[in-house]
Amino acid sequence: MINQNSVSPVDPRLLETWLKGWSLARTLPAPVKDNGILRVDVGWPQQVMRYVFPGPSEKLVNLAATINDPWVFLKICAEPETVRALLPSHWIIQAPGFMMTCYSGMSGYETEPPKGYKISIDEHTTIPVVNVLTSDHKVAATGRIVFVDQFAIYNGIETHPDHRRKGLGSLVMKNLETIGVKRGIDKGILVATAQGKVLYETLGWSMYSPYTTAVIPESHSCL
Repeated sequence: MINQNSVSPVDPRLLETWLKGWSLARTLPAPVKDNGILRVDVGWPQQVMRYVFPGPSEKLVNLAATINDPWVFLKICAEPETVRALLPSHWIIQAPGFMMTCYSGMSGYETEPPKGYKISIDEHTTIPVVNVLTSDHKVAATGRIVFVDQFAIYNGIETHPDHRRKGLGSLVMKNLETIGVKRGIDKGILVATAQGKVLYETLGWSMYSPYTTAVIPESHSCL
């Protein structure tokens, strides 16, 4: 049985908004409800599909028990140890993630690139993209943004290892935020890694929920 005290108080509508945005940003099919569970048919070699849950549930336990094929992902708004206790042993818990929100403007930081870098912004598309480029036109940092239900969903925020600790991630975020503000949208959602969480907290983002991933890698699939 599920300990109801462990269930994450996540608004299922907000979670669905995030998932719609994630799918849109990746040019994937929109989420569907499969027996009341949000599912995205991803179709990548190492991610066939993903099921997303607002918290631990009997549906999660029952679904996990029926899956033996590799590269089906379960995404749950709960702590990793809570999820581990509910799943069969062949499910592998990945590095922790964190769903975060920002309901007002981000904290102050530079909007201009440091010396040796320049900004490239493609905002008049379905998926606006901001890149920070080096002097030889290589991508040093990147990110994209999409808009769903009056929320901005930030996705794919990444800084190349050779260019970290120079404020480029913050620079990408600020320019993405500006695109949203131009459209009258200043509420944001994203899912961060542990490293990204530290950055986003300095920009005024708050953790909304832990976001745990479980998967059966090919080497652990059951025959």
